[in-house]
Amino acid sequence: MPIKLPLFRKKVLELLSSTDETKVMHVSDTPESAYRFIGELIEGIRPEYVIHTGDLADNIKLERRPDMKPLYIGAVRKLARVLKNPGMELYVVPGNEDEPGVVQEFFGGSVVEPGTIVEIGGMRFALGHTWKDVVGLDADFRLYGHNFKLIDRGLNGVLGVNFVLLPSGRTYRVKYPGGTDFDRGYKMWRGM
Repeated sequence: MPIKLPLFRKKVLELLSSTDETKVMHVSDTPESAYRFIGELIEGIRPEYVIHTGDLADNIKLERRPDMKPLYIGAVRKLARVLKNPGMELYVVPGNEDEPGVVQEFFGGSVVEPGTIVEIGGMRFALGHTWKDVVGLDADFRLYGHNFKLIDRGLNGVLGVNFVLLPSGRTYRVKYPGGTDFDRGYKMWRGM
């Protein structure tokens, strides 16, 4: 059953799915409850590039609860099935709640270190888990997550699913489904 979307979100998704421009999709800090939504975005929009900037199973706080590693492995396995698509290039930056060995096991050559710069369609994308990983880097777009901080030329994947169209450089944000922040463990926005 498809997710029901507000009218404005539908218009943005129609625009994104119909454009001839190259599409870069960016997500971050994804709880398992968002996996289906992300999969439907990938299926409907067909981005050429997907970038995940860490905390792959953000409902499992592995940094604080290492005993939850078996659940984390299962969640990352599910996310790998969602994100790995033929004809789509994938970049994954491990976050503070990720286990590097598990991320490497499921994403292999797609894993990059925080602070990596990749060039896509003549534009430079700085990739990091936190804003501190990318803030001083020379890039057209700085992609990160981890908290609600905003920076110059930054796209924060906690606030929504970001899309960059190339070569125009136009950006769009699609909000995550309701309840995503709660599933991440955020009880309310606290001005982080």
